[in-house]
Amino acid sequence: MEVHHHPKVEKKGFREYLLEFLMIFLAVTLGFFAETFRENLTEHSRARVFAASLLRDLEADTAQLDAYRTYYRYAADNADTLIGLLSRAEPREIPSGKLYWYGLWGGARRYFIPNDATFQQMKSSGTLRYLTGTVAGGVARYDRLCRQMQENDLMQNTVYTEVRKSRSRIFDFRYNDIANNIVQANAVAFDQRRIDSFMATNPPLLSYDRTQFNEYVELVRSRFMRSHVTQADSLIRQATELINELKKAYDPA
Repeated sequence: MEVHHHPKVEKKGFREYLLEFLMIFLAVTLGFFAETFRENLTEHSRARVFAASLLRDLEADTAQLDAYRTYYRYAADNADTLIGLLSRAEPREIPSGKLYWYGLWGGARRYFIPNDATFQQMKSSGTLRYLTGTVAGGVARYDRLCRQMQENDLMQNTVYTEVRKSRSRIFDFRYNDIANNIVQANAVAFDQRRIDSFMATNPPLLSYDRTQFNEYVELVRSRFMRSHVTQADSLIRQATELINELKKAYDPA
């Protein structure tokens, strides 16, 4: 009868188990760090791409905002001139060419439309988290200021309509068109000679009634056109700060 001998199994010692555990733990840990590093590298790479796109959007915005600010500052100055003229004299005592030119600016209107395609894409995709805390905070503040400016522009719609109605009772649209063509042709770099030439023609008004002029002036005053200048100043400052932060954090080409 054969006798079967069972192989002798050597039991592992505590140190061997500990070594195996440490090896497994080390492998898992290194794998985790490698994956985290890879993800961080990918996120930083994508952040640089987004930063470059945000930078282009902000530079386009600042150019638009500078024109917007210049336009409303000029409009507010001319509206103030109209108010000053009417506070010192009766409408019939003022050259009508001046009333037409300065009165035109009561109906000044311009919108600011931010270039926010990159921001909206990052917001909807959740990739805003790729940006550093300072940059992300700056982007959020800039977006908030943009929305405030757009809301202010929209709030002007009702009073703007009333301004146009009131103006139509005083000024003949044919001469308003001539004045407006000067504005359109010269943007905000106005040719003063053309303006002086128009004012010297002294076109007739539809009404010299003081009450109608008073109504028009009060509507123009209620537009608070200098608030557009103030908001544009704030937005340009925020955009400039954000541009500097983006360049410092990502140095986008």
